[in-house]
Amino acid sequence: MQLRKINLAVIGCGQWGMNHVRIWYDLKCLRVICDVDSKRLQEVHSQYPDIDITSDPFSVIQRKDIDAVVIATPPKTHATLAIESLQAGKDVLVEKPMALTVKEAKMMVETATRLNRILMVGHVLLYHPAFQKLCELIDQGIIGRVYYVYSNRLNFGRIRLEENALWSFAPHDIAMMLKLIGEFPEEVHCSGGAYVNTDVADVTITSLKFPGGIRGHIFVSWLHPFKEHRFVVIGDRQMAVFDDTRPWSEKLMLYPHRVNWLKGRVPVAAQAQGHPVLLPKNEPLRVECEHFLACVCHRQMPLTDGMNGLRVLQVLEAAQQSLILGGQPQKMQEQRSYFVHPTATVDPGAKISEGTRIWHYTHVMKGAQIGRNCILGQNVFVGRNVRIGDGVKIQNNVSVYEGVELEDHVFCGPSVVFTNVINPRSEIERKHEFRRTRVRRGATLGANSTILCGITIGEYAMVGAGAVVTRDVPDYALVVGVPARIVGWVCACGHKLVFTGNETECMTCGARYRKGDDTLVRRLSIGEDH
Repeated sequence: MQLRKINLAVIGCGQWGMNHVRIWYDLKCLRVICDVDSKRLQEVHSQYPDIDITSDPFSVIQRKDIDAVVIATPPKTHATLAIESLQAGKDVLVEKPMALTVKEAKMMVETATRLNRILMVGHVLLYHPAFQKLCELIDQGIIGRVYYVYSNRLNFGRIRLEENALWSFAPHDIAMMLKLIGEFPEEVHCSGGAYVNTDVADVTITSLKFPGGIRGHIFVSWLHPFKEHRFVVIGDRQMAVFDDTRPWSEKLMLYPHRVNWLKGRVPVAAQAQGHPVLLPKNEPLRVECEHFLACVCHRQMPLTDGMNGLRVLQVLEAAQQSLILGGQPQKMQEQRSYFVHPTATVDPGAKISEGTRIWHYTHVMKGAQIGRNCILGQNVFVGRNVRIGDGVKIQNNVSVYEGVELEDHVFCGPSVVFTNVINPRSEIERKHEFRRTRVRRGATLGANSTILCGITIGEYAMVGAGAVVTRDVPDYALVVGVPARIVGWVCACGHKLVFTGNETECMTCGARYRKGDDTLVRRLSIGEDH
């Protein structure tokens, strides 16, 4: 999609700031370069003579012809420059960490929200193709249930005096863990050592405990004999390694190791050959910049918005406090954020997770649980004790009654009808006879389709518009008609699959599938034999 041009300024021309200058110049958006170091500024001007330069960031912020600002200055200046920019009507991309205190970060988020400006934080590794693919594999269940995650960010490099190794290196890994796990830690503890300078920790080890039982471990150091940037996810089906020091073809590796239980309940480790995962060769910072450009043009919420940066900062502050106290665990409480339109009603006792948007005249009843980043359109009703997963989209005029469960990334088209009693009568109460209806991960329900109660719609199944579903629908099945019948199979990406034998490959995304019989199709794991 063609994006409109914007005028952008980069404030800060250090090593990372110059990467921004290069990319924004290439995107034909760069209008001003700012740095307080006059010698560095002249060097930059010699490379980009057609771009305005200045040593005064506040003169840039006040320019009427500048739409957005990238802030790549020392962290202690981030909050002041970002708030000034937001108040001047600019959209802001600020490098990590977004500020040095949670209080400053909250002010930044509140200012952006109040003024309806875009605030994005530069957690660049969330835009790395390897990390994005890793999240996709977890969402698809290929990794299985995640047990724990750990990261090593080690080097023998630039030793800083203004911030310790925790604040310099760990924001990357904290941001990735929060995104990948999809939860906020309930407890954080951190220990470390200061060897070069007694006031600045050179090495830290941080442990995060998440509500769902997952553990995260982050080891950072700039006193290490070799460079290691490794992010590892351990699941019950496969293990994944994102190693940013490896060649591109080996950045992301999958290891289908398993633990087999022999008779007598004896666990035995079964190792398997690792398989590289094919990745598009996209520069992460360019992907990040293009995402910011799209958010500015379309006024959409960034993947790494201000609340994302604030949560990372909360974890950093807690880890720093634990470090000061010699590793004493710190209890955490997440700052949640979601949107409810003034005409909508959310009853006390309903649980709404961050990033969710609830629009006009929608009613969410007590006991309902709605996950992260959901969209509930106009005139939606969510009954008592209904469970809705993450990333669910419910279009206008849908009633989700008690007894219905929508798993992650379900799509409900306009006026989808759910039921919860098989033989309703107005004069006979049958609330104790509600039948459970389950719509599993990634399924799509077309406009005006009707789902009878007591039915399970399989993963990534697709129900055609106007269909009446009277029986269970298998995973990946395409069903249409009254009553609904299977007329084909669809990929998780939504395109129709064509089988000439027992196996096929999606022509759009390359995912492979195997057919067991007329009512069973499953997706093959990466590296699984044909």
